[in-house]
Amino acid sequence: MLTTLAATSVAAHASPWGAGFGWAFILIPIFWFLVIGLIVFLIVRNRRRYWAHGGPDGSYGPPWMRAGASAESTLAERFAKGDIDETEYRARLEVLRANRPNA
Repeated sequence: MLTTLAATSVAAHASPWGAGFGWAFILIPIFWFLVIGLIVFLIVRNRRRYWAHGGPDGSYGPPWMRAGASAESTLAERFAKGDIDETEYRARLEVLRANRPNA
């Protein structure tokens, strides 16, 4: 048995490509690139699915495009808190509504 193992080892190291399975080392980085790519793909897919079916507050879309975070609602909150007065609120609201992309 030991002689068979020794003969197999010598035959493996006598290949024209160098020692044994030296060519297989190129497969290791390829494997890890595939694993990392799969992880990134799954994260992106789950985020899109999460956004498509609503977030924790039930709104749809990515966090920066949800209906609750519009510029008009932010301006209304600032007016309600007293950060800005009525004339400034109306002036800013008029600017916002004049610059709408669908207007």
